[in-house]
Amino acid sequence: MNTPLVTTAPNKQRGITHGTSSSTLADVLERILDKGLVIAGDIKVKIADVELLTIQIRLLICSVDKAREMGIDWWTTSPYLNPKLAPATVQTDELNARIARLEAMQQAPAVLEPVAVPVMVDRPMT
Repeated sequence: MNTPLVTTAPNKQRGITHGTSSSTLADVLERILDKGLVIAGDIKVKIADVELLTIQIRLLICSVDKAREMGIDWWTTSPYLNPKLAPATVQTDELNARIARLEAMQQAPAVLEPVAVPVMVDRPMT
């Protein structure tokens, strides 16, 4: 008689094997930042074929290096995010000094200087 090569115990439970490998959150995040993730969607609100509201959502999630590869680098030209591009402080300093002078003039007591006023003298015509 032939004996089977593989035997299974009738009371033992077999482990289920999956064809996909599991990834940790760090692996998923690394892949998203490395490759990039784009989420795009449009939301339109219409009543009787009259469009009342349209919202277009475009979201890109990626690393800074990947964004630069794609030509996206708006943070380098923004004066709010790049201190080198901030408005000139010289002009701001001049405006602050001017405001201080005007406020000091307004608070100081007014000193009236005599002003020469031309006076017309009536002369008889001869």
